[in-house]
Amino acid sequence: MIRFIHTADIHFGVENYGVIDPQTGIHSRLLDFERALTFCIDYALEKKVDFFLFAGDAYKTTNPTPTQQRLLFKCFLRLQQAGIPLVIVVGNHDNPLSFGKANTLDLLNDLPLEGFHVIAKPRALVLQTKNGPVNIVGLPWPSRASIAASQQHMFKSATQLTDYIAQSTISILDHLITTINPEYISILTAHLTVSSGIFSGSEKRAVYGNDPLFLPSQLARPPFDYVGLGHLHRHQNLNAHGYPPLVYSGSPEKIDFGERNDIKGFCDVKIEKKGEARYEFIEIPTRPFIQIDVQLNEQEDQTTQIITALKKRQITDAIIKIVYYVPASVKDTVDLSAIQKACQDALYVVGIIPVHETKKRERRSSLKIDMDLPTLLELYFQTKPEYQNQKDRLIQKALDLHSELLSHELYEESKI
Repeated sequence: MIRFIHTADIHFGVENYGVIDPQTGIHSRLLDFERALTFCIDYALEKKVDFFLFAGDAYKTTNPTPTQQRLLFKCFLRLQQAGIPLVIVVGNHDNPLSFGKANTLDLLNDLPLEGFHVIAKPRALVLQTKNGPVNIVGLPWPSRASIAASQQHMFKSATQLTDYIAQSTISILDHLITTINPEYISILTAHLTVSSGIFSGSEKRAVYGNDPLFLPSQLARPPFDYVGLGHLHRHQNLNAHGYPPLVYSGSPEKIDFGERNDIKGFCDVKIEKKGEARYEFIEIPTRPFIQIDVQLNEQEDQTTQIITALKKRQITDAIIKIVYYVPASVKDTVDLSAIQKACQDALYVVGIIPVHETKKRERRSSLKIDMDLPTLLELYFQTKPEYQNQKDRLIQKALDLHSELLSHELYEESKI
């Protein structure tokens, strides 16, 4: 049996919503991501897996700091020391936009150590494991930088370039399939966007129309026994009723509040023999992201209402956001300093955000232009309960004024 770990999108360098850890001097969010990756690797070492698959986006940017590089290398070197091969596909966050520059993971390929396999260009390799050979076909993020710069594609639109990249990637995959031994267990790993995938959080910003899109049927096909993907941060199997599994492992740690409800983890994949792949999603304990929504009423003290809502949640060491809704025409009297004091056990307060509800305009769709004045006035005052006791008097006064206005207009016309 071949057994391996599949994860992706660790994004070392995400340092939003945190503080500097006083013991290490490192940002608390970077430590969160290191803990998540360490959890994966601890599990891999305990289960003595055949290899570790990382499907792209090791860093947030293409210029990681020395601290970020040290923490990532420290994690991955534990696999090398245990004799567990590491297969990495280069993701879009790892790939520099400028042609000729090294990607952030090239250094792992250049180290004089066995067991590191960085796939920076589409290729197939035979990975020798303790339980036999495995075909690995890797498709890194298809960068458009070199294509857009070539004279052949210089005058193509962005959409045309995107379509060309998708078609070319599948053509390359078709060729790579012809080069592998069909009798071996075969894994396709890629950092791509599948058309039926569900986005979450930060990914939703400017994704559609920019990413080359691939159909599930273009990737989940023979001779592959498992397709391990990176790029989308939500765990999902896009071929749940077919074979092979087409799986995004998801990111091991939450990136932003758009992912606050996502369950984070990685995939423990087991393949008994060709055609018999199964996997288990292993949840990782991550730092809580909590959004507290409070609909204020007019009867109780506003600050007390928010603090009461806070006490109902476990906010210790959490990253929290408070959104409170102020009723229309009511003054905001929330004591922000008292709220901040009530949040002292949280790691970080993103914001205490008021939302002022606007008074709804009354619709009088029953009024029609061909109605006479008494009918219009009657319908109007039906929508004004505060004037019910004076309705008849006000209607009569309005009719008297209207009659007086008509008499005045007739008098002026008679003088002409």
